[in-house]
Amino acid sequence: MRGLTLRRLVTLATLAAVGAATLGTAACGEDGDAGTASGPVTLRLGYFPNITHAPAVVGVEKGIFAEKLGSDVELDTKTFNAGPAAIEAVFSGALDATYIGPNPTVNAFSKSKGEAVRVVSGAASGGVALVVKPGITSVEQLRGKKIATPQLGNTQDVALRFWLKEKGLETTKEGGGDVKIVPQENAQTIETFGSGAIDGAWVPEPFVSRLVNAGGKVLVDERDLWPDKKFVITNLLVSTKFLKAHPDVVKKLVEGQVAANEFVNTKPDEAQQAISDHIGKITGKPLDLKLIKQAWPTLEFTNDPIPSSLKTGLDHAVAVGLTQPVDLNGLYDLKYLNEVLKAQGKAEVSQP
Repeated sequence: MRGLTLRRLVTLATLAAVGAATLGTAACGEDGDAGTASGPVTLRLGYFPNITHAPAVVGVEKGIFAEKLGSDVELDTKTFNAGPAAIEAVFSGALDATYIGPNPTVNAFSKSKGEAVRVVSGAASGGVALVVKPGITSVEQLRGKKIATPQLGNTQDVALRFWLKEKGLETTKEGGGDVKIVPQENAQTIETFGSGAIDGAWVPEPFVSRLVNAGGKVLVDERDLWPDKKFVITNLLVSTKFLKAHPDVVKKLVEGQVAANEFVNTKPDEAQQAISDHIGKITGKPLDLKLIKQAWPTLEFTNDPIPSSLKTGLDHAVAVGLTQPVDLNGLYDLKYLNEVLKAQGKAEVSQP
């Protein structure tokens, strides 16, 4: 009788251990660390509420991501105003994927020694310009002037510094040199431009259009500085940890990105209204539809991440002394993007 009791105790202990292991696996599946068979997986997706992130904004607002991800994936979205904050969220484990610009992408890859992130798709190209006071008609007239950028070392800041360097004008990180570069938030730039505190700004849309409407004029459309007028302004980046744990979910996310871009490109009026509405829900004030329509032609929404432009942008940052050389080998994982494009009979993109 004592032996039977012992066997029963061993059996119960074994069942308890199995149950605990099952619960542990389920918990891992829920927090995005492992497994997809134990219940819904949560995908935490970041993006910026602006026009250059149109595929993300439209994908969320129109339910395109939710549809493609299906009922087995819970979509948890988070919005950001700057790339560094989004990258910190990825590093801390608070974010699994994010739409983001090229410079923060490079910084994340470099900071993690090529381990933490992968680019799985493009999203947008273009939409950046240097807007100046009407009296400035040449680069030489920028000497001694104050020009704003969104942030020291960000994508537009690098572009401005390199362009000036090519034209023979020097700049410093501290705001000295031939042209005084003043990093500031884009919303503040509209005010400082209007007050005369700055003479121009190298910024993305919709701030290009807002500065033009405030009396400025475009001196440089950045598209004119790139081959075929194409350069990455937004791509889709995922955590390597999440990619390895849930490749099926990442593929569904990429399907959502491709579908969102299809919507943006084939239904521009609906997409523009969706952007205005969605930004209104986030900020409390819809983005002016006329402003969106004004900015729209300067952007191209493409699934190609245009890797060559990201590499060139890195070279420019090195040339102006804002970063060190980085080996970008392994940054791109475009397998799922090409699988999705091929299945839809669309042209695949080149894996660098």
